[in-house]
Amino acid sequence: MADENSDDHQHIRAGRAYLSKCCWFYRFLWFLCHRFDYRGKSFEYEQLGAWCRQCPEGVLTGDETTATEPLLDAFVTQVHKEETKELARIRKKLKLTQQQAANLTGGGHNAFSRYERGDARPLPAVMNLFRLLDHHPELLKEL
Repeated sequence: MADENSDDHQHIRAGRAYLSKCCWFYRFLWFLCHRFDYRGKSFEYEQLGAWCRQCPEGVLTGDETTATEPLLDAFVTQVHKEETKELARIRKKLKLTQQQAANLTGGGHNAFSRYERGDARPLPAVMNLFRLLDHHPELLKEL
């Protein structure tokens, strides 16, 4: 998506409609359903903007972008909370102490304590490893 003042996308503004030079179709102000993917989770929301009906290009004002920021922030916060609970659940299922889990992933001695309190976010590789071990706990003895 380009900012309406962006030099890398050429648009001719006509009132609140924009003519896209890439496809020569007018863009009109309307809501478009978007999907935001974050750490393996998806969130769909409607974004107001000047969207082309023929190509995926859109022009957003600062107000239009700012209007959806609280929705996206809340989604990211929810994903972090879910990961915190999931990591603690899997670690306990594997009967690992926080120290053993940290040693397994190469993290510092307080890493899992901080992850499980929500003070830090684990790398996606740590989450992927523990999700794999959740489904295949027998692989733990391979590590």
